[in-house]
Amino acid sequence: MASHPPDRFLRLNSVLDRTGLSRATLYRKVRAGTFPKQVRISERCCGWRESEVTEWQMNPFSYEVSK
Repeated sequence: MASHPPDRFLRLNSVLDRTGLSRATLYRKVRAGTFPKQVRISERCCGWRESEVTEWQMNPFSYEVSK
């Protein structure tokens, strides 16, 4: 059985640094379904799965959130 490294959660500042997007643009893209949605990590904490952000970075122009 192949061992996959665990998927990390990225917080907002890390996502902004990796993508170069502004906060407003990031949330606009999340609402439009052209950027991965946040995942609730705890009661007052959300983040993005690193694998989904990496997938978006590979092709940001044609990315759509799978339903």
